[in-house]
Order: sequence, then C-alpha cells, then structure tokens
Amino acid sequence: MHLLHQPLDAVVHRTPLATTTEEPGPRLDVIRKRGVLTVGFFGDSLPYAFFNARGDLVGLDIELAHRLASELQVRLEFVALTRDRLAEALERPACDLVMSGTVVTTQRASETVFSQAYLDETLAFIVPDGSRNEFVSWDQIRARPGIRIGVPNLPYYVQKVKERLPEADVRIVSDFTTFFMSDDHDGLDALVFAAERGSAWTLMYPRLSVVIPEPDIVKVPLAYPIGGGDLAFGRFINTWIELKRKDGTIDGLYKYWILGQDAAPKQPRWSIMRNVLHWTK
Repeated sequence: MHLLHQPLDAVVHRTPLATTTEEPGPRLDVIRKRGVLTVGFFGDSLPYAFFNARGDLVGLDIELAHRLASELQVRLEFVALTRDRLAEALERPACDLVMSGTVVTTQRASETVFSQAYLDETLAFIVPDGSRNEFVSWDQIRARPGIRIGVPNLPYYVQKVKERLPEADVRIVSDFTTFFMSDDHDGLDALVFAAERGSAWTLMYPRLSVVIPEPDIVKVPLAYPIGGGDLAFGRFINTWIELKRKDGTIDGLYKYWILGQDAAPKQPRWSIMRNVLHWTK
C-alpha cells in the first residue's frame, strides 16, 4: 500500500538516534523555531506505521503525521523507537510525539502524557483457521479445557482476558512474530490481538484467522504520547485531532487503511472488515 495523499519529503531515521539536543521552551514554539516536526514510530505497527514493499514508511498514523506537519508548515522527520525504551525516549525527548498506533492503558496513562483518543481498536483472537468456529463466543472459549492463550505484555489486556477466561492458561507474549511464523504457533491455541492489526498479519499468514468473540466486545483506545510531557502541546494535538474528525480526515484514512476502501470508485479491493471480519457486505 501507499500513502493516500501526496506526502512531504520527509527524513526517516530507521534506527533510534543515540542522542538528541533540544532547546528549552514550549514544544509548539520549539517546533516552529526549528522548522521541523519530529515524529516517533515503531516500524512494525501495521496498519498504523510500517514499511511497504518499496521500503517506504506508510500507514494511517504516518499519513496523519504528514498532514500535521503540512498544516504546521514545517518539515517532517521520523525517528524509529523501540517499545521497551519508549518512556525514556519521551522523557529526553527523542521526538515531539509518537504516532504509531499506541494503546492507552491505565499504567501508561499514569506515566505518560497522551493526547485524546483518535481511534478505538477491537480486542480479538488470532487462531488457526480450522479453529475459527470455536472462538466466536466467550462461552465457547470458556468451555475448552486447558486452553493456552497468548497475551501481549500489557496489563490491561491481561486483566481483560483473565476476567473473561479465569480458567485459561494465560501466557505473556513479548515477541508475537513466533506465533505467526511457527508451525505450532509457539504452543498456543490463540493469540489476543487487536482485530485491526491482526487482519493485516493474517494476510501474510492466511492459515490464521481473526475472530471477535461475542457478546461484550472489548474496545481499546489509541492515542499519541507527547514528548517531554508538554501539556500545552498535548492540548494542541487534542484540538487538531478534533479538527481532523470534523473535516472527515480520520474517517477517510480509516476507510483506506483499515477497511481497505480506495479514495476513488474502483473494483472492490481486499477489506479487513469485509473479507476477514465479515462486518460489511
């Protein structure tokens, strides 16, 4: 996939920067003075930030970053981050904000200044295609004895799964790629994942399917961590998010990057919601 709108001529640092120098002052003033917006990203955050087949950095959040820099009339610079050092990168700060599909949890919100949520994700299970029908309801999952569930290393996800599946063998998964790539799925029966992300992965690994158990569908918010904990800049980003909601930008990008809809009418293309989740016709 490619960016829907004409991108800026951005600089992309594919590896974390060793050091950063920053002038003091309100973040928005610093951005305008230096003439550059620096955006942190995780390069494996489909469909929000990832490298396409041509090696270009693309995704829903990458598209929004281009839009933000354009509207601020500054240049754009992307800085690769690692999840295990995110808090450190924000404190330095290594970037002005992170735009990479970051999940908001209670613990993270207690340590980091976030913007308001701009999208919600849906908690789902990634399962072998032949087991799909066994995960369509919470009751069916609970009825499976000794079920082994992999969960990302996020306390919020762990809590939600344990609340609904108290008898399950819940295992923390730090590197979920082994689940997708290994023949035995890393010894797990299912992996908890956001439906919107998981569907992109199951395109590459079609022997796996995304299932959203019912009832009680769980939603998880996405927001932007703010560099340096700058509350004023966070309020500005909140206002900008609201503007992008009102003018249809976020909705349009959601349709393109999540639903798989083109900007112009063409032959129907692959759609996460239609072809994988079967939410639309």
